[in-house]
Amino acid sequence: MIYLKNCTYVDYKTLSFNNTDILVEPGIKGKIHFYKSKPQNIKVSETIDCKGKIVTHAFANGHHHIYSALARGMGAPKKSPENFFEVLQYIWWTLDKCLDKDMIKASALATAIACAKNGVSFVIDHHASPNYINKSLHIIADAFDEIGISHLLCYEITDRDGLKKAEEGLLETDAYLSKKQGLVGMHASFTVSDNTIKQAVSLAQKHNSGIHIHVAEDDYDQKHSLSNYQKRVVERLNSFGVLDFEKTILGHCLYLEDNERKIISESKSWIVQNMESNQNNRVGYFNSKGLGNKIMLGTDGMHSDMLQSARSVFLSGVGNEYNSPADTYKRFRNVHNYIADNKLSGDGDNNLVILNYDSPTEIAESNFVSHFVYGFNSNHVETLISNGNLIMKNKEVLNVDEAEILKFTRKEGKKLWEKMQK
Repeated sequence: MIYLKNCTYVDYKTLSFNNTDILVEPGIKGKIHFYKSKPQNIKVSETIDCKGKIVTHAFANGHHHIYSALARGMGAPKKSPENFFEVLQYIWWTLDKCLDKDMIKASALATAIACAKNGVSFVIDHHASPNYINKSLHIIADAFDEIGISHLLCYEITDRDGLKKAEEGLLETDAYLSKKQGLVGMHASFTVSDNTIKQAVSLAQKHNSGIHIHVAEDDYDQKHSLSNYQKRVVERLNSFGVLDFEKTILGHCLYLEDNERKIISESKSWIVQNMESNQNNRVGYFNSKGLGNKIMLGTDGMHSDMLQSARSVFLSGVGNEYNSPADTYKRFRNVHNYIADNKLSGDGDNNLVILNYDSPTEIAESNFVSHFVYGFNSNHVETLISNGNLIMKNKEVLNVDEAEILKFTRKEGKKLWEKMQK
């Protein structure tokens, strides 16, 4: 057990402040206990003095792509993309086709370390590696487990590389969900046939899971759906029951008409907003009008820094939708509601982040959300406890040799870049 003394504990739900000591139990079902001073009869493995620091619930990422972890610094694509489809074609679909076993492992380890250093103890990931599908999710899960990051994974099922690859994606999903918690992933409406959607929904039903899919990230998705199926994207997905699962996650949701917004708001599904990725791909801005309150935040593989993502959502939202600091914080923390409502494991009370927040001004319950959007950043993340286990202390990841992993990821990154140019 870990003992945190002299804490300023902030309840992430109520934002109430409590000056207290905290005893942290290990394990998925571990609890936290508050004390004024350490009980005499309790043995602990580690004591951390948190004087002058903030202790609160660790962060979670609602939509990640580990497969993009080795993209940082890579060369320009063979053709400069002129639209969103070409961004996919010449960058991300070129990259994911080159991934092999070692590259997937390197990507997952790099992502898990980055998450830990950014105070993120739970990740919902949407993976693609068309030429290495079998066991790919298990490779990612093992890497995340090695670092100590909890996860909810899926494979991005798609017809874009042929029906055989789609079938492999379905088989990988079925095998993985037979052993671990996860979701049934699909790329987007414009890359999946009606039959593939039906099979994905059947898998979600079989495993009491849900669908994780990109929705109307670009207007191309809508044009394709109308041209080929005479329905808008959300209408098409809804007709197959995609939105009937409480675990379903709809990524992006930028190009929606009022009827689609109504369908989503009245459904059981969740939305994940990915502001920086949308800006990077020049596809537009998210607007929550008519979508309800089940909106959480992700990074879409851009990085693993949820605090940075939240600030981007707040600042970009100022000119596109009214989004107060409190609204932003609610979206930032909504992912925990998604996890809890669906009885998923790995995000219990014993997931804690310690922030060394050197504010020049007073921080309290009344102004916490202002500090959150204007003051907090990843530099303040000092220590992370995941499922009651200390996985990062004083900015040092504890379960692995980070220097050795970086050697490995850099080697695999170079191989990936060279492969992409062939």
